[in-house]
Amino acid sequence: MSRRFTVYIVIGMLLGIIVGYIGHAYSADADQAKTLAGYFSILTDIFLRLIKMIIAPLVFSTLVVGIAHMEDSASVGRVGVKTMAWFIGASLVSLTLGLILVHLFSPGAGLSLPLPEAGADAGIKTTSLNLREFITHVFPRSFIEAMANNEILQIVVFSIFVGTAIAALGDKARGLAHIAEQMAEVMLTITGYVMKLAPLAVFAAVAATITTQGLGVLLTYGKFIGSFYVALAVLWLVLVGAGFVVLGSRIRGLVRAMRDPLLLAFSTASSEAAYPRILERLEHFGVSKRISSFVLPLGYSFNLDGSMMYCTFAALFIAQVYGIELSLGQQITMLLLLMVTSKGMAGVPRASLVVIAATLPVFHIPEEGLLLVLAVDQFLDMGRSATNVVGNSVATAVVAKWEKQLGPGHASADPGAGIDPTVRHS
Repeated sequence: MSRRFTVYIVIGMLLGIIVGYIGHAYSADADQAKTLAGYFSILTDIFLRLIKMIIAPLVFSTLVVGIAHMEDSASVGRVGVKTMAWFIGASLVSLTLGLILVHLFSPGAGLSLPLPEAGADAGIKTTSLNLREFITHVFPRSFIEAMANNEILQIVVFSIFVGTAIAALGDKARGLAHIAEQMAEVMLTITGYVMKLAPLAVFAAVAATITTQGLGVLLTYGKFIGSFYVALAVLWLVLVGAGFVVLGSRIRGLVRAMRDPLLLAFSTASSEAAYPRILERLEHFGVSKRISSFVLPLGYSFNLDGSMMYCTFAALFIAQVYGIELSLGQQITMLLLLMVTSKGMAGVPRASLVVIAATLPVFHIPEEGLLLVLAVDQFLDMGRSATNVVGNSVATAVVAKWEKQLGPGHASADPGAGIDPTVRHS
């Protein structure tokens, strides 16, 4: 049934391209195309709202259960250190690859694009993006507020406290741990219901994008889009190769297991949309619940590999279009700056653009240059989101292997064979 789900997703994408092309071709002007796309987007918005409805209670319940089942606080600390070590390494690799490959491909050099007017507003707010506010923002003022705003990192912090306290209390809090486990089961069942809408959401997302942008924009930005996707492919090879070093031949099974979440993240341009499916597929692959429910939420805050690569790639692309040369020292400084600021991306709308917008003025690159990438950002976001799924899936499986919490999984060579994607298996 998983193969059937994949087929439905692909059919939704193809129909979205066709319908979007027709909608763009027969729209009288840009305003009419935008209006038509707005109607398509209703389905996508409903789907993503339903996903957001699930994410907060799912992260809280699974993380609490995972930590409560660990032996002691020392185990939590040990897993946390290993997890963050991998995330930092992956972040540096992603940012460095983006920096190297944008120089190799030079997609912005000689590109005949009209430059935005000086002082033009890209509509991206950066006032809340600084290190001091990010650090304080990590700690929730109210758990209810964090849940209401889907602040994943704040939910993770609160969940760590709750899970650790439950583990410390032992039998006294066993009932609370059982309630959290039941909540996780309920949320994953609801996920099954929501996923039935995924093919329709994919169709609507693609149709809306093509209706407003048309296929012509792909030709204009062809070199930029193509080189970025080649860069993402290189990053995939590096991440999968690093996974192979730890997991051995099982990395092939992990890649197969992530097929559905990858397609979902790519077609909806949303890593969040794939979160429940990744959790399910990792469990099917053999990753212990206590590891996946701990590492994966952290990954959504600290390990967005595709988004981080885009930060260096897009920033230097804009510099190339303007003919601005940055010294090696400036580029290394940019990399280190993005290493810090990119950790605040979780939960920020159009997060990569926010980080880039905050970085450009530091290196005297016109901030309005961000308008150059806005036209194709949706197409690029699809690749970024899929790459984030790859990075977090590999990271979770690797940490599970290090902790000896990676079981054999299901015996089927194809993890999805014979499984209904709308039903969770424990």
